[in-house]
Amino acid sequence: MNPRQDLLELTPAALMALANPGFVKRAQKDLAAGVAPALDIDASGTVTATYDDGCIARLPVGCTLRDAKCSCTASAMCRHRVTLVLAWQARAAAAAPSPANHADAAVPVAAPAASWSPAQFDLPALAAALPPGVMDQAERLRQDAPVITVHPWAGEDSPPSAQLPMCSVRFFARGSIAHARCDCRQGGNCAHVVLAVLAFAQAERLGPLQAPHTLQLRSADTASDAASGWDAAAQALHADIDALLLSLWLDGGAQPLIAVAARIQALRTRAQAQGWCWIDDALAELRHLLQARQARSTRFAPLALLDLVVGLWARLQSAAQLACQAAPALPAAQVLGIGVNGEVALDRLRLVSLGAALWRDEREEGASVLWADPDTQSVTVMARQWPLEAQAPARIGERRVAGHPLRQLAASQVITQRATRSANGTINVAAQRQHTGLLPLSPRAWDELGAPLRHPDPAALAAHLARQPPAFTQPRVAAAGIAGGAPAAFHVVQVDALQAAHVGWDPVTQTLHAELVARDGQGTGLRLLHPHRAAAPDAVDVLARVLDGHYGALRAVAGNVHLQGGALVMQPTALLTDTQAVVPQVHPPVAPLPVPAIDAAGSTPLLDTLEQLALLLQQGLRHQHGGGWERVQEQAHRLQLAGYRQTAAQLRELHAAMGPAQRPALLQRVSVLTLLMQDLSG
Repeated sequence: MNPRQDLLELTPAALMALANPGFVKRAQKDLAAGVAPALDIDASGTVTATYDDGCIARLPVGCTLRDAKCSCTASAMCRHRVTLVLAWQARAAAAAPSPANHADAAVPVAAPAASWSPAQFDLPALAAALPPGVMDQAERLRQDAPVITVHPWAGEDSPPSAQLPMCSVRFFARGSIAHARCDCRQGGNCAHVVLAVLAFAQAERLGPLQAPHTLQLRSADTASDAASGWDAAAQALHADIDALLLSLWLDGGAQPLIAVAARIQALRTRAQAQGWCWIDDALAELRHLLQARQARSTRFAPLALLDLVVGLWARLQSAAQLACQAAPALPAAQVLGIGVNGEVALDRLRLVSLGAALWRDEREEGASVLWADPDTQSVTVMARQWPLEAQAPARIGERRVAGHPLRQLAASQVITQRATRSANGTINVAAQRQHTGLLPLSPRAWDELGAPLRHPDPAALAAHLARQPPAFTQPRVAAAGIAGGAPAAFHVVQVDALQAAHVGWDPVTQTLHAELVARDGQGTGLRLLHPHRAAAPDAVDVLARVLDGHYGALRAVAGNVHLQGGALVMQPTALLTDTQAVVPQVHPPVAPLPVPAIDAAGSTPLLDTLEQLALLLQQGLRHQHGGGWERVQEQAHRLQLAGYRQTAAQLRELHAAMGPAQRPALLQRVSVLTLLMQDLSG
């Protein structure tokens, strides 16, 4: 066996994660041109590389690339360290026997890599290999019983990984814990790596790990997953949040914010004391939505308020049920967000833009820039807001974010050494140029993104969405609500095989509609919708130009997407053509393109019912008079004619449920009805 087998396991993708793509490509180019260092290895296993420029790099056993020594002037990572690894791999490949010289050419010289698990790293070995204090810090974090999702080895290109509440850990070499990569500020050799190893060990005690598995990491003295905190205080908080939600249904979301603001803040304080991060986050969003509605902001959408209120009720209900089960299918702590606290400082980070969404109200305007992390395939959001300038209003695309114009930032790749990320995926990047740099977003920038973020075609995306568990059981994600409608998953989808058809303007809803269909007429298509927004008045014209081929052939689209009646519906935030990236909401103004007016007959009894429920939530059930209840009965009749008899009956019974005797069950009745409508409409 090679004395440094750990270096042979580092694939180019692993080196890109441990160093950066630029160093890897430069090293590959040098080696291909025959510019290789002289290599030597001593008795301790330290590999020394001597370069023609006089630099010397050394990589001892158990040392990370970051901590390796190099005599060059680089203050952090350098190309010499990366070249050392690739040169060592090239030397091993040259020394291996060729198939032509093998006794039996039909037998491969090297067997395919076998599957492995980080559970093989034992704690004494970790304690000896990691810096002092790391094991103690890991034990303190372990006491919080964090929820961790472990992903088993699935090939050389899919190494084992673990998703912790605030960071991700990937294991690139089975022979060395030093090559485990964490996206926290330390980058590796940290307490998160230890927690990931413990999570793999706990998961494999239940049997061989064949698929991703979510678990609540138990402390050494804990015998069960009962650390969900569902005690008397939790039950009281659950009841008080339900009381708040019932009051919203009764009195409406249009009531003055002062009537509920103090109540929401008191509940947030109690949720924080319980460690319920996702409940606290939902309550904070509830306050922001009510405030946006009062300020007549484009951030507010009736369906978004409906989804939030019902989702908060369902999250608490499911957590209460899971906490009472001896062997829950999902830890209640994941539903509540226990162990997910504060912000985490990130290591060197490369982010790829997925576009931007703008908003405006009577006093302020703002932007949300979306980023993909190619290492973890996660989506983060950078949010900014500014007061409106009455005298000389600046175009929002020219405002500066992280030291750069918003228009430039939203169509770029960012490389930063100073960033922090919060639990729901909002990110803050340092504005100093010495810490943050930009690269243009090329037409191939999204090619390195993969599942579950990017999908090769609409059919694969539709299948992925159909398999997803209910959103109220999953961590809350800021990117889900940036489109200004009901929250939807954010994805990237390839559309090379599609062409734009039936592009039209709906004057009633002020929305551009476009159907992307397969050129051969077969397969799943994609429906794009983009409403006119005062904050981005030129976005619709820009999108129409993209669909008309003005910027080249369309390759991929990013945006919030959901299933509606089995069809994929997306509101795009960015599009890639074969010549450039286009972010409609911050793109420079273009000449309007004539688009035919259409009658977008997309309304269905199910969608109309959801809109009716959203209207009831805004106005308040208590304030519905004869005309309002007549419209409810008419909608129930439409459901009846469409064949939804049980849901029609539940809708009819809402008025009767207003009586004092049935009032306690009203919240459950209207929430279950809404969830049923959402499920059927998908």
